[in-house]
Amino acid sequence: MDTGSALKLDNQLCFAVYACAREITKLYHPLLRELGLTYTQYITMLALWEEDQVTVKQLGQRLYLDSGTLTPLLKKLEQMGFLTRKRDKQDERSVIIALSEQGINLKDRATDIPEKLFCQAGVSQEEATELRERITDMLKKVQQVPLGGI
Repeated sequence: MDTGSALKLDNQLCFAVYACAREITKLYHPLLRELGLTYTQYITMLALWEEDQVTVKQLGQRLYLDSGTLTPLLKKLEQMGFLTRKRDKQDERSVIIALSEQGINLKDRATDIPEKLFCQAGVSQEEATELRERITDMLKKVQQVPLGGI
């Protein structure tokens, strides 16, 4: 690739991934509005439906969110009645996040969201799975690059 085309925005993988993620997130908005959730609240609930009773640190690592972003998000979800936050009795520095009954029940209302999204986007389950696997593989490779670059 010549230096001129190397710096074209449309040739940047990072921009394609970023723009696609933003557009997909936009498609979620009307679906999540029915649940009263933002996209970030939704992925938080997805993580908690997979594994309940986790620390804020564990949840942050799972979602790639820092505590400055996660703490107000969790506070809002707690105010909405979907989870509780309690200090860990074994380690007072840690806060345990647990789903409430209302948070557990919300899962039933969210079950069809992925399928609705695929239909809206005109993407088959197979296409989505293949793309997710490729992006996940790339994420693993990128995570191995030392900070500061190559």
